[in-house]
Amino acid sequence: MPLIKNSTLPTFDRLKGDGWLVLDPERASHQDIRELHIGFLNLMPDAALEATERQFFRLIGESNSIAQIHVHPFTLPIIERGEAAAKHIAENYESFEKLKEEGLDALVVTGANTAVTPPISDQKFWQPMIDVLEWAKHNTTSTLCSCYATHVAMTYNYGQKPQRQNDKIWGVYRHRVMEPSHPIVRGMNTVFDVPHSRFNDVSRVQFEKAGMRVLVESKVGVHMAASTDGFRLICFQGHPEYDIFSLLKEYAREVENFKTGKRADYPPFPAQYFNDDCVKVAEAYQKEVQAGNKTKAFPEKEILPLLDNTWADSARSIMANWVGLVYQVTNMDRKKQFMDGIDPNDPLGLYTGSGAEAVSLRA
Repeated sequence: MPLIKNSTLPTFDRLKGDGWLVLDPERASHQDIRELHIGFLNLMPDAALEATERQFFRLIGESNSIAQIHVHPFTLPIIERGEAAAKHIAENYESFEKLKEEGLDALVVTGANTAVTPPISDQKFWQPMIDVLEWAKHNTTSTLCSCYATHVAMTYNYGQKPQRQNDKIWGVYRHRVMEPSHPIVRGMNTVFDVPHSRFNDVSRVQFEKAGMRVLVESKVGVHMAASTDGFRLICFQGHPEYDIFSLLKEYAREVENFKTGKRADYPPFPAQYFNDDCVKVAEAYQKEVQAGNKTKAFPEKEILPLLDNTWADSARSIMANWVGLVYQVTNMDRKKQFMDGIDPNDPLGLYTGSGAEAVSLRA
């Protein structure tokens, strides 16, 4: 929650200049502790549907101890579902039509499995998702896109298509904050880790051509960027929501693919993910498999206790900042986009007095 500038103490202005949220008493007097309604568009395949729910719900739920946060899961009929997943969705998810009618304060959009979904160039397939993004642009304060959702948004909003990489960007990478004064990354360490698992990449040059602000990046590219206004569209290419075991299970699946002949080479370790103790166990197992013993089970239970989570704190910080900013600018009426007096083209006041406007998204 923000500080209130309740005196002329210069420290308030200094903190505000450094990117911290400091409210004038007049604006603070119009704010009440209230509910937030955040839409959660889950486009993950059946196997990851509920795990993705837990990961994002946990991040959102841990982000704020004051506001009452309602997360509204929904999906779109563009992913073929099995019986169990379809039943789970029917019993627990809401419809987009209902959410449009009732209103949302913000929106989170997950990635999708690129191995089973058509390429981004197939606009007909992705049109329902594009329709959601377009609605959110006019009806919510901010949309946070994860991984493949980022690539869809960048393609159809700005014409910046992701580029297929020769090698999969897979592992845990050290990142640097590029704009430390930005409110979404304020107060964070200047370097922190983020997991990645993707073949496609939107480069820094492409983000800049779109007018996006690059907030966090590493040697494997941009992880986090924001629209020119700094808030209306937030894009992740990494997966800060991942559990400690997410990459381990993915690695185990790739090992199994090798054992069954679905891939020709034994998979490399996810970069910077296994520590020395994990490597010893994984290498011993690899030697057995490559020697012909393909019946022994993957040593997941041995490796899991040895893993280190080096990204959870930074993930919580970013989500807390995002939710806090949504709380500060959204209207009490969830059907209205912004609090009275908020400039939709500069909702965080980053350009107050400059006349700068947000980049217009193409329909």
